[in-house]
Amino acid sequence: MEKLPGALMRFRVMAYVTGVVLGALTVWLVIGYGFLDYANTDVKPDLYRWLWTAHGWLYLAYLIVGVDLCFRIKLSVIRTLAVLLAGTVPFMSFVADYQLHKYVRTRSLGPRE
Repeated sequence: MEKLPGALMRFRVMAYVTGVVLGALTVWLVIGYGFLDYANTDVKPDLYRWLWTAHGWLYLAYLIVGVDLCFRIKLSVIRTLAVLLAGTVPFMSFVADYQLHKYVRTRSLGPRE
C-alpha cells in the first residue's frame, strides 16, 4: 500500500467535485422544472447543459479513481460497485468518501489498544 495516500486523495477530490456538481445540478433541475419552464428546451441556459455534460466526464474520472482505490485496498466487488454507484446519487459521494477514508484509516492504524 505504498501509493495509497495519493490514491485516497485523488478519490477524495473527485468525490467532492462530483458530489458538489451533481448536487448543484439537482437543485437547479428541481428549480428549473418546478418553477421555470425547462420543459421548453429554448428556456434552458447553455450553462445548464454544459454542466450536465461536465458531470458525465467528471463521473467517468470518479469511476477511474474509485476503481483504482478499491483495487488498492482490496474491497469486495459488491462494495466497489456501491462506491462507484454513489457518484450517481446526489451527495452520496460524500458518504462513500467518508466511509472509505474511515476504512483506510482504521486499516492502516491496525488494532487499537
